[in-house]
Amino acid sequence: MTHHGSLPFDPIQRAADLWDERIGPSASMAAVTSVMRVQQILLSAVDGALRPHGLTFARYEAMVLLDFARRGSLPMRVMGERLQLHPTSVTNIVDRLQGDGLVRRVPHPTDRRATLVELTDDGRTRLAEATTAVTGIDFGLAGLSGEQRDELTGLLRAVRRAAGDFD
Repeated sequence: MTHHGSLPFDPIQRAADLWDERIGPSASMAAVTSVMRVQQILLSAVDGALRPHGLTFARYEAMVLLDFARRGSLPMRVMGERLQLHPTSVTNIVDRLQGDGLVRRVPHPTDRRATLVELTDDGRTRLAEATTAVTGIDFGLAGLSGEQRDELTGLLRAVRRAAGDFD
């Protein structure tokens, strides 16, 4: 992906070389800095694909979660657990999606304290259009083969597991 104003050298490699000279082994610093930069690149690509659909990645991710739900709806508490978000963030996401007519809140049939969230028909349509957009750009990973994507996912899963993200 060519970027306007791109440098004629890899600044992370340059920083790693200087780190090696002045501080010590640079492998971890270079890896983390690369992940952080790639996260910026991916967010820009995905947000660019979702923006015309009036969505952010967080809202898109919540809609996909609801679409994948066996019963077609989930309690907001469960959404927070699965998206690994604070309840306030889930409320904000659902409020915005509901304001756009993409989801609705419905009473839980057996638990008066819980509220379920489900996609509306407009939400399903918007989700399908947005999914076409993000898959059309390979979620920003156009520079990697399928095998490389699988390898990257495995490497990042190991870091996530070590950090206690899941068992």
